[in-house]
Amino acid sequence: LIDLNEKERIKIKKDKINICLIGFCCDEGIIRNSGRPGAKEGPEYIRREFANLPVSYPEVLSLYDAGNIICEGINLEFFQNELRKVIKIILEKKMFPVVIGGGHEIALGHFLGISEFLKESGNNDKFGIINFDAHFDLRPYEEKGSSGTMFSQIADHCINENIPFNYLCLGIQTSANTVNLFKKADALDVKYILAKEFKTHDEQFIRNRVQDFTDANKKIYVSICSDVFNSAFAPGVSSIQPFGMDPEVVLQYLKIILRSKKVVSFDIAEVSPRFDHDRRTAKLAAVLIYAVINTLLEDK
Repeated sequence: LIDLNEKERIKIKKDKINICLIGFCCDEGIIRNSGRPGAKEGPEYIRREFANLPVSYPEVLSLYDAGNIICEGINLEFFQNELRKVIKIILEKKMFPVVIGGGHEIALGHFLGISEFLKESGNNDKFGIINFDAHFDLRPYEEKGSSGTMFSQIADHCINENIPFNYLCLGIQTSANTVNLFKKADALDVKYILAKEFKTHDEQFIRNRVQDFTDANKKIYVSICSDVFNSAFAPGVSSIQPFGMDPEVVLQYLKIILRSKKVVSFDIAEVSPRFDHDRRTAKLAAVLIYAVINTLLEDK
């Protein structure tokens, strides 16, 4: 990893938009969740596609790469904690983290790093999560979590810290979540929009739901699980979705959320090279990262 604390090596200009990539190479959460492993190779795979994009950025933007956190063995919790520490450092440096997974268990360490940073600055009272995902990831857990339990763990953290659990999930599939998970989501006051509602409801209805959530929060963390997409566009995932969302629809609402100017961090997870035909999923992830950066640049 780049030593983000070494001032002589990195001169971060705070008048610029500073983007910092960090990879989380891990399959352990997916394995625990009985999914198809392969996302551990995702960060390097996505980086290659991102590097191949025929684009250049203006001088107002600086792009850094902090390398990878490589999850070796079964001690997922240790590496999630390492991600927490790195995210906090990146934010303290006035940089915008872009985390590349790896399984979606990145969400726990990512959230905890943001939450700790916001707590120290007194801004974690209205902190929301927007997750583009086919799954709630609210499964129960005992001692150890997985790629299906992160938001249950985050909800418990919020209870322990006496802060609200503000969670909006976009793209939920009724066929990918049990009745009990829907009941749990309702009990936790989780806001969600089903994948099919993006087709059956008009754009203004969806926009209003998203706008209500962004208006209610001061800071927002955005996460994308690649299984939210239709498998024609994203075959390289742990759990494919034949009736998943169109990338252009996700991109439309991602840009709306980013333009709220409340987003403090972003991640994309569960790109599995071993299942990816023609690098479609990796290319999609790279273009989404490109779109995030371009949207952040709009006012510069």
